[in-house]
Amino acid sequence: MADLRLGALGFGLRGSLAVTAHRPGRGARVTVVADPDPVRRDRAATGIPGVRTVDDHREVTEAPDVDAVLVLTPDHTHADLACEALRAGKPVFVEKPLDITVERCDRILRTARETGTRLYVGHNMRHMPVIRLMRDIIERGDIGTVKTVWIRHFVGYGGDWYFKDWHAERRYTTGLLLQKGAHDIDVLHWLAGGYARQVQAFGDLMVYGDNPHRRAPGEPKAADWYSEDGHWPPHTQRALNPVIDVEDVSLVNLRLDNGVLAAYQQCHFTPDYWRNYTVIGDAGRLENFGDGPGGVVRVWNSRRSAHRERADAEYPVPEVAEDTEHGGADPLIVDEFLRFVREGGRTDTSPVAARMAVAAGYGATRSLRDGGVVCEVPPLDPELAAYFERGQV
Repeated sequence: MADLRLGALGFGLRGSLAVTAHRPGRGARVTVVADPDPVRRDRAATGIPGVRTVDDHREVTEAPDVDAVLVLTPDHTHADLACEALRAGKPVFVEKPLDITVERCDRILRTARETGTRLYVGHNMRHMPVIRLMRDIIERGDIGTVKTVWIRHFVGYGGDWYFKDWHAERRYTTGLLLQKGAHDIDVLHWLAGGYARQVQAFGDLMVYGDNPHRRAPGEPKAADWYSEDGHWPPHTQRALNPVIDVEDVSLVNLRLDNGVLAAYQQCHFTPDYWRNYTVIGDAGRLENFGDGPGGVVRVWNSRRSAHRERADAEYPVPEVAEDTEHGGADPLIVDEFLRFVREGGRTDTSPVAARMAVAAGYGATRSLRDGGVVCEVPPLDPELAAYFERGQV
């Protein structure tokens, strides 16, 4: 089997996906990486032996030695770059979120349908062991029919990851309830079996907005921008982005189209980093304690009682290789994308679900900036939805 030849647009933080996809002799190799930053181009040349590096994205989307394109650039560029590659007839992998507005997401989906070119969205959380474990428990009926889902996201490294570069600006992200929250909202939809129909949210910039220690406009991020153990407490952060106009804490309530009620909470100044999911059905509930190796999912479903720490069943989160990102999910989404490019068919990730996650996050951001009003989430054109539900046929 000949290797698929991949081109990558962007080699920033998610350049690791291009490295993961580079498997010469094992089905795929990255032939060219485009990035306007010479430092990142040098990093790509080091990380992917033999790759060609360029500064113009058209040298990827139009390259004859590229069979498919990885869009790994900042979120607000996804629609333009993905549509260009799709129109060139090259299957596209878009890093999550799909884009930062509903209109831009719909433009990508329409272009994929009009051109008949395959589109894949890298919502890697659907391949995380803890998420798949919870979904398996729900699917086999251990807690009955899902009625409500509660998610708390403690973003312990938020000051490092989201307030020192473009993530801190609305014009590039809409807001972190979309940029960061779209991943959890997608999982929420997946576990609950429906899409958000109404959203209502509150949020604020409570910590990082008051920090005066900003880098100058045009000044690059400091070499020590990230520290696993340092930069605590949050007010000790330095060299933050010159502009910070996104919220660092947000709370959203959601009503899904199947009647499920849900809540999602996100905070970027906690001392710890993890996600806590509680899913309650009409015959029990489950909850995860830890979301990586060593974590467990516990199920209570045998009887009523006062609080009891010992659950009726406890399932360990499966172990993964230590050198894989996102709980071992990144290699799995690359595997799925390569299979999809070669063979087509259904995938666990979904362009429709990716669009609906952005639509919910976008509406929730509108709500929190308009005083917490209830916002209706616009549905996708039924014909467009049907096209993707058929496996893009």
